[in-house]
Amino acid sequence: MYNVVGVRFKKAGKIYYFDPVEHPVGTDHHVIVETARGVEYGKVVVGQKQVDESDVVLPLKKVIRIASDQDAKVVEENRSAAQNAFGTCLDKIRAHGLKMKLVDVEFTFDRNKIIFYFTAEGRIDFRELVKDLASVFRTRIELRQIGVRDEAKMLGGIGPCGRVLCCSSWLGDFDPVSIKMAKDQSLSLNPTKISGLCGRLMCCLKFEHDNYESIREELPSVGKTVVTSLGEGRVTGINASSKTVYVQLFDLGGRPKEMPLDEVVVK
Repeated sequence: MYNVVGVRFKKAGKIYYFDPVEHPVGTDHHVIVETARGVEYGKVVVGQKQVDESDVVLPLKKVIRIASDQDAKVVEENRSAAQNAFGTCLDKIRAHGLKMKLVDVEFTFDRNKIIFYFTAEGRIDFRELVKDLASVFRTRIELRQIGVRDEAKMLGGIGPCGRVLCCSSWLGDFDPVSIKMAKDQSLSLNPTKISGLCGRLMCCLKFEHDNYESIREELPSVGKTVVTSLGEGRVTGINASSKTVYVQLFDLGGRPKEMPLDEVVVK
């Protein structure tokens, strides 16, 4: 077992585990930690706890110290410098005529590296751009191509539901989302109705999918012959959210009738 704390480096970023060593680290503390890309400033979102070896990536990185007010000032200075670097990089991209969209710029806490996030339709030869940026900033430069979902997470926005995007406000990881999830929930398959700002299927289709799957196991399949209080009929549709089925009665005809699950027996 390992004693760890969970740290986030961005508001809705992924949680990484670190060894607190002997520091009195608690939830909501800001800490300075050693990461694969250098020294970073993060916020503890999961207090000290014991986890199995299978739940961590070894060797476990350590918390260097609890962050001070001076460290917070350094972070703010880095954010201000990143905004200036954004403009500089835009000018360089135009000068080189590269077909890429700059999304965000980030300094590591120790300013050992600047990371430029961008999107593009294909592969981009940015070697000359990196040389230009390195000559301006005199530090290590990394250009990282990201997808449209990551772009939406970084930029944020308001979703079709009228709320701030889940990915930019609290969702740490992207789960796979499929069109089958929309079908299982009896949603319209119109792409404009089930797609988010990123143009991909909405992440929220995943949230209730497990509940829909368990409910659908209780409901009879479409096409099954069933016996109801009104007579026999055939299932033409189901409503998993209300646990009801639509039955086309053989004797009565007309439109299918919506009936609760406890009034329907599969023949």
